[in-house]
Amino acid sequence: MTTAHRPAAGRLAFLYRHRPLLLLAAAMALLTVFGIGALIVDDRVLTGLPIWAKAVKFALSTLIYAVTWAWLIDQLTAWRRVAWWAGAVVAVGLGIELIIIVIQIVRGTTSHFNYTTPLNGALWNAMGSTIVAVWLATVLAAAALFRSPARDRARDFAIRSGAVLSVLGAALGMLMTMPSKAQLDSGGTIRGAHTVGLADGGPGLPLLGWSTVGGDLRIPHFLGMHALQVIPLVLLAVERAARRFPALRATSARRGVMVVMSVAYAAVLAVLTWQALRGQSVVHPDALTLLAFGVIALAATTSIVSVLRGAAPRKPAAPAVATTGGVR
Repeated sequence: MTTAHRPAAGRLAFLYRHRPLLLLAAAMALLTVFGIGALIVDDRVLTGLPIWAKAVKFALSTLIYAVTWAWLIDQLTAWRRVAWWAGAVVAVGLGIELIIIVIQIVRGTTSHFNYTTPLNGALWNAMGSTIVAVWLATVLAAAALFRSPARDRARDFAIRSGAVLSVLGAALGMLMTMPSKAQLDSGGTIRGAHTVGLADGGPGLPLLGWSTVGGDLRIPHFLGMHALQVIPLVLLAVERAARRFPALRATSARRGVMVVMSVAYAAVLAVLTWQALRGQSVVHPDALTLLAFGVIALAATTSIVSVLRGAAPRKPAAPAVATTGGVR
């Protein structure tokens, strides 16, 4: 076995981390810095946003994603080789995707859904193929997490549920690639969209670009993918809270809270997807959407209270006082 696959130990842990993913992360850090500079000097606008905004957003997201998977793979005690190669596929695939995005920015056109010329179509098809490969490799890496139990069941659950939700969030991106009937009827030069009910490029949230006038599938896709970070961060907050609240000190209590939070997160993703598919902007929810979010919040709160009550330390019962007495 090579040193790249040995368990990390102490201060030398960095020697054994996943080099392809870390190289990708380093490249994304450089692209982020370059992209921010390009935003300042390049005043071109594409689909309603500064043309380099997409590169910066994707680079930051990929940087976080790559570092997280590099760390997770480094923690494995089983399936290390399988996960290492899965991570390598993820690194190469995401690297290709970002290269194509930058190429299209330089050319002044969109990278996604673009069939306006044979070259644009070929580049988008290449991106689509790498996206599928990345998703399949991520599924494999996530499966490896289920083969390497940690000492803490709450941490185990948080890491695994975050990975599963991340895989599901990535899969939601496939919904954006489906062309509408109007697109096909118009010749199919654009096949797919981020926005539902409107063409891409309308009014959107600053920096993010998420539509403020129509449904936007990027929202559940983004939040789903980054459940990989959000769910474990919630666990860290729960562990910190356990220092002050005795009810959280039991592993079973922390795991119960994480089960509730993970289910609630999945439910929120489902509602956001449903909202987007109805063509409704995230900033203009209707009564039905608000009701759905309210039900999730109420159910999650009630469930967490129930978990904590069940785990709260109980005061020992007072000993029975023996009495003696005679018959008078």
